Amino acid sequence: MPSLEPGLVFHDLSPANGEGLKYARLEKSPQGKPVALQTAVVRMVPGDGSPDIDYVDLVGAVHIGEHRYYQQINGLFRRYDVVLYELVAPRGTRIPRGGGKNHSVIGNLQSGMRKVLGLGLQLEDVDYHLPNLVHADLTPDEFFESMARRNESVAGMLGRAWLAGMGRQRSPKALANQMNLYRNLLSGDSDKALKIWFANEMVEMSTMQHAIEGKNGSTLLAERNRKAVQVLRQEIARGHRRIAIFYGAAHLSGIQKLLEKDLGLVPAKIAWLNAWDLN
Repeated sequence: MPSLEPGLVFHDLSPANGEGLKYARLEKSPQGKPVALQTAVVRMVPGDGSPDIDYVDLVGAVHIGEHRYYQQINGLFRRYDVVLYELVAPRGTRIPRGGGKNHSVIGNLQSGMRKVLGLGLQLEDVDYHLPNLVHADLTPDEFFESMARRNESVAGMLGRAWLAGMGRQRSPKALANQMNLYRNLLSGDSDKALKIWFANEMVEMSTMQHAIEGKNGSTLLAERNRKAVQVLRQEIARGHRRIAIFYGAAHLSGIQKLLEKDLGLVPAKIAWLNAWDLN
């Protein structure tokens, strides 16, 4: 896809508001109406004893978004020496242009959702053939070896996610979101109502990592985050100074903590990209 310069506007972060950052949010109008689902770009800069780099940008991803959003992502990627991206796949895998075929349950679900909502798909719209993109995730063998070492199962991870979701559904915020869905459906614009509801759900899911992880972390999030930071160290050692980590929004608070603890980087700036137009 053609790229667009994203025109990012960064805002300074103080040490106080750098704690507990969210990497996805619902932007609202002055009247309180949802106007966009947004993902964050958080700039981490060297602190005392940090490696000799300019910055590491944590670029939040959603797997379903506006085509224009992914065009902006493609344009943004060209600003970096290297971009580290997530994908549980064998080393050397290159995602075919257009995304190829994905017949997994999750792939079919995402494809169905994007058709209903009239959106694009990350694996189809992001240009993974840009020369500065570097795979920074577990291979399938590493993923399942980690699961075995941790005595994890796919069913167990799905069960934790289901329980976390069930607990959230009883919260006042979730109930208010459901009431808004019913109200918007009754207004006659069902497509917009569903899109706003899904956007709310995606923001909430991006903050549920602690419930899904449990006290000991998990392969799904923690181990993959560690892999991303391991590859980041390798790229820093190669002399790259302007680096991005392009991972799902649910991963990035964990990666941020690793960068703070292990590399001494600190969050300095934040910018937002419109992933879904809710107008």
